[in-house]
Amino acid sequence: MKTSPFTGTGVALITPLKNGEVDYKALGKIIDHCIDGGVDYLVSLGTTGETPVLTRDEQSAVLRYTTEHCQGRVPVVAGSAGTDTRAIIEDIHPFELGDVAAILSSSPAYNKPSQKGIIAHYTAVADAAPKPLILYNVPGRTCSNIAADTTLQLAEHPNIIGIKEASGNLEQATEIIRQAPSDFLTLSGDDPTALAMVGIGGHGVISVIANALPAHFSKLIRAALDGNFHEAQKLNNLLFPLHKWLYIEGNPVGIKEACRHLGLCGNELRLPLVSMSQTHSDQLLEALKSAAPEHF
Repeated sequence: MKTSPFTGTGVALITPLKNGEVDYKALGKIIDHCIDGGVDYLVSLGTTGETPVLTRDEQSAVLRYTTEHCQGRVPVVAGSAGTDTRAIIEDIHPFELGDVAAILSSSPAYNKPSQKGIIAHYTAVADAAPKPLILYNVPGRTCSNIAADTTLQLAEHPNIIGIKEASGNLEQATEIIRQAPSDFLTLSGDDPTALAMVGIGGHGVISVIANALPAHFSKLIRAALDGNFHEAQKLNNLLFPLHKWLYIEGNPVGIKEACRHLGLCGNELRLPLVSMSQTHSDQLLEALKSAAPEHF
């Protein structure tokens, strides 16, 4: 298995909030929790971080705090997304990207470009990006899929180094893994199928659950990458029932509630998201206790 700074487990960090503002003390606690738990890198300003409802100044401050608090212990990836290619390119440059290792950018949502449009979009962003670019295919949010052939064309770009593949389509992922250049990374963007993705030759995951249980999920992915699928399957079976409750009311609603149960931060969100119902919170807690009793 080839390695890069982004082989293994990345964590799509949540953005803790308190009284309507970013809770930097809690963010630092989560960053330390994830690094101490063995994640290989951090992803700041993704959808899990509620970036669409953060102001431009907040986004810049969150990224700056994350890189400064990380202090080089693991690489940091910065999220960048939108519906306007020109605006994304213009927005990348004001960020303080000196300590950022790569940029993760989802395919444009809502305007649903064709495959030709997706290629043109990512080519323009990659040409302008001051850091390596990781594609992000998440059809459940964007309403358009990055087809395997499109990914393979983009994989030839010298500044595009991989894809976070969150389609849940293992046949599509297999086509990418089978035909992509040897140094192109295929990363799972879907925790419940991350083990299967590694099993077909994927290189790791950008995870949501790792905010709460970084040691457990990092160990699972590391075992799979090492070819120890017996151990990986045991860990996957232990964690699998928890995924349902993390997503039952949407992301990051569930993972914030999980982190609250673990004493890492509060469960505050910004509208239009609201905190988890009590019934589901109780069920989530029981699943957490079953998966990680040592935390309770």
